Amino acid sequence: MGFKFGLDVVPFYAGILTLLYIGLTARVINLRRLLRVGIGSGGKEELKRAIRVHANFSEFVPLVLILMAFAELKGISANWLHTIGSVMIVSRLLHALGLGNHAGTSPGRFSGAALTYLVMIGLSLYLMIKFLK
Repeated sequence: MGFKFGLDVVPFYAGILTLLYIGLTARVINLRRLLRVGIGSGGKEELKRAIRVHANFSEFVPLVLILMAFAELKGISANWLHTIGSVMIVSRLLHALGLGNHAGTSPGRFSGAALTYLVMIGLSLYLMIKFLK
């Protein structure tokens, strides 16, 4: 059935993406201290964007890591996983910089979101095809 036990590649990217998440968390905390806002955004645009960058990361990255883990368990090549993991790191950095520095649409925000969606679609299709074979 093509199922193997153990994950060799995905934990590496889970670690890198977790460190990025901690960085995004620290940014929100620092802005809260600087702007003296305990809950919500206090109407501060910079804090509002930092909160959304952090939230968007937490909305998408865990699902991508789950999809990557399933793909690894189903036998996707390590090279593909490294490509996917690298694209995710770049996409999340682009998104964070794009949304974090610009209200509204920006090339970084658009590119980061588009790359994330492409990774999700690609992994989803891979897993469905593996199931149907």
